[in-house]
Amino acid sequence: MELEVGDILLCTVERIAGTMVFVRIDDTGQQGSIILSEIAPGRIRNLRDYVVPKKKIICKILRISPNGNIDLSLRRVTKKEQQEIRDSNKQEKSSKSILKSVLGDKSKDVVNEILEQDKVSNFLQEAKENSKNLEKIVGKDDAKKILDILNTQKQKKAVVKKTISLTTSKPNGLELIKKILGKIKEAEIRYISAGKYSVKTEASDIKTADNMLKEVLSKIEKTAKKEHVEFGIK
Repeated sequence: MELEVGDILLCTVERIAGTMVFVRIDDTGQQGSIILSEIAPGRIRNLRDYVVPKKKIICKILRISPNGNIDLSLRRVTKKEQQEIRDSNKQEKSSKSILKSVLGDKSKDVVNEILEQDKVSNFLQEAKENSKNLEKIVGKDDAKKILDILNTQKQKKAVVKKTISLTTSKPNGLELIKKILGKIKEAEIRYISAGKYSVKTEASDIKTADNMLKEVLSKIEKTAKKEHVEFGIK
């Protein structure tokens, strides 16, 4: 795996030296460092409120020096990015567990071979569409066992929600709001209280669900503008 500036990575804190935090990047085993100002915004009174040795943290690569030094940031990772990495990590662990349940001790070598091409979770998802590459590595019989497990797994849905407001002083305001929201078929919309509504989208991953929600909110906003209804996102 080749690292690039901007990558979001799962890391393990190794040690703290003064105001510097040294971590190991889980995917590659490389070491990175975080300066105090990149731990959290504002004044930090106690560094160990944020990082302690062996703690798993999610960081963003800021710089990769020619000599190999990797500068990281903890504070620049958004909540959405954190969730994406956590979900991806869970999926990767689950995929490796499936291989181990079928292959036993051989799974370690198989995982290493797969990782030379892609993440294990991505590789297995592609194998559901075309099993040839998986069969080359583990053989037809074991490939079938692995795919049988994958196909019986219930796909966990990623859910994204936002609260919006739709208000108007027009006498037919309620009808207008119903008309605006009635056009939305791609999301679940629920009434919360006067002028407030919950909008929820679901997808196989959080990125897709988030993009779906953005499109839905944009559609609601455009229609509300045409109907002269005030739109806001809480």
